[in-house]
Amino acid sequence: MNPSTTNAAPGLQLIQRDDCPLCDQALAVLAAARVPEFDTVWIDDVDALETAYGARVPVLRDTVGGAELDWPFDAERVRAWWLQVMQRRLAR
Repeated sequence: MNPSTTNAAPGLQLIQRDDCPLCDQALAVLAAARVPEFDTVWIDDVDALETAYGARVPVLRDTVGGAELDWPFDAERVRAWWLQVMQRRLAR
């Protein structure tokens, strides 16, 4: 697992795999939703991640609060989910 760390929002990850057309679609949706930058977590060849996420990828994950948004999602759903995540973080 080699997550990227450049300018990512704290605790926001996209869990995906190589050669995944749905993951490519999810990237386009995230760009349209204008979410902050995020870390990418590749599940390929990581048994624990394959077990947890193999049938679910792509998954958007808030590592601070644990909330996850499974595919399929559109830009509107991503924005609403992100707003809920941020509200929960502020309420802590």
